[in-house]
Amino acid sequence: MLKLLHLAQGELRFPFTGSFREHLENFGELTIVTRANELAEQERLSLIQNCDVLLTAWGSAPVPEAIAQSPGQLRYICHVTGTLRDIVPLKVIQSGIPVTNWGDAPAGLVAEGAMVLLLAVMKDLQVVSQTVRDGGWGVDDREVVGGTLHGLNVGIYGMGVIGRRFVDLIQPFGSVLRVFDPFVSKLPSGCIGVSSLEELFRWSEAIVIHAGLTPETRHSVNAHLLSLLPDHGIIINTARGGIIDQDALFTELEKGRLRAGLDVLDGADRLNWDDKARAWNNLILTQHQVDRSRFPGGEHRLIMLAEETCIDNLSRFVTGQPLRFVMDESRYQLST
Repeated sequence: MLKLLHLAQGELRFPFTGSFREHLENFGELTIVTRANELAEQERLSLIQNCDVLLTAWGSAPVPEAIAQSPGQLRYICHVTGTLRDIVPLKVIQSGIPVTNWGDAPAGLVAEGAMVLLLAVMKDLQVVSQTVRDGGWGVDDREVVGGTLHGLNVGIYGMGVIGRRFVDLIQPFGSVLRVFDPFVSKLPSGCIGVSSLEELFRWSEAIVIHAGLTPETRHSVNAHLLSLLPDHGIIINTARGGIIDQDALFTELEKGRLRAGLDVLDGADRLNWDDKARAWNNLILTQHQVDRSRFPGGEHRLIMLAEETCIDNLSRFVTGQPLRFVMDESRYQLST
């Protein structure tokens, strides 16, 4: 039987409650420590060294870097959710201790969200809905642009798991799909690879961002690239806000030249209550909620998928099968 450990930074958060906790306890002795951020680093180190599997997630206390050199009894770190850079140091990844995360759990939900935003922005639903709320019926043609996916030149920036799911969703509509991703050598059938972001923007009427945030991609969508899009061109971002130079994009939006659907923003990932961008009809903001997926009973599909991935990997670990979604240095650097 395994000795499993979770160190919560503060109070206990999902997913370590309810039925998931019961599933974890089937693998052995589960110890949960709350307010672990109040422990000295040496104390956290000792607790981790005396478990077989460390379970981390959003809200976990950071893993001491010393674990890389002195893992003790620790044989596996199972990160139940997504981004882990602030929790598991790179040196731990490099040490050979296997570390996994939720893998492709959010891919379908985020791809759906990107598709929803693209359609909503293209069909000017922001303007149409507001007109109805204000008591009107019928929209002045000067206020809307519209469009169709059929024959639309769509540029996809990033072709990881989410990008591929997005391609699956949009292909039946007959769009022309171009892709820029220097880390991917083989693209899905029907996609045209381009060699630079400039080429992608020059050919596109709509850009959909699925790239990770790295020093190389930060603010890579800049004023010059935005200027290459045609009037009423579309930017969709469900990845990371920092990929776009937000000041440059907002300048274009304020002039009314472009349209955008943003699930994420730069910096604090939110707007001040009095920000003028809140009133722009050519901008739809979904406040990092575009992957919402609660069932009528209240269960969140994304959390369910993350839990299923964790349980599957723990079963694989116990039976000596290969783990899924193991982090290496390259994947760690690209994971945001």
